[in-house]
Amino acid sequence: MNNRFEEAMQKLKVSGVRMTPQRHAILSYLLDSLAHPTADDIYKALEERFPNMSVATIYNNLKLFVEAGLIRELTYGDDSSRFDGDTTEHYHAICETCGVIVDFHYPKLDHVEESASQETGFKVRGHRMEIYGSCAACTVKLH
Repeated sequence: MNNRFEEAMQKLKVSGVRMTPQRHAILSYLLDSLAHPTADDIYKALEERFPNMSVATIYNNLKLFVEAGLIRELTYGDDSSRFDGDTTEHYHAICETCGVIVDFHYPKLDHVEESASQETGFKVRGHRMEIYGSCAACTVKLH
């Protein structure tokens, strides 16, 4: 079992959240996934193992995990929310053709937050940056 999963289990235990087999499967899937899945993607991946689990159950558990700070919910435009098991500081490149989301790391832009705080008087709690374009596979198809 990976360290992130063990930390997540401990956080849930402290919060008084019981770890059911379904929650275990959803959290494991998310922490192992690099694909930023939707609730429906997770449902499709787990429905064979948990035929009685609904998309609503998955979504409710995802909300619980977001509230516990174990995962991030990514909302881009009108598409379904996607979920990210990586809660470290990182950014996303999003393909406008196929919708794939790829993580990339860049030194945290502290000076942007500081500047925004000074100019607006806001107490800044964070920021989000997305890069839009075509992934390598879609770029090949387009040319």
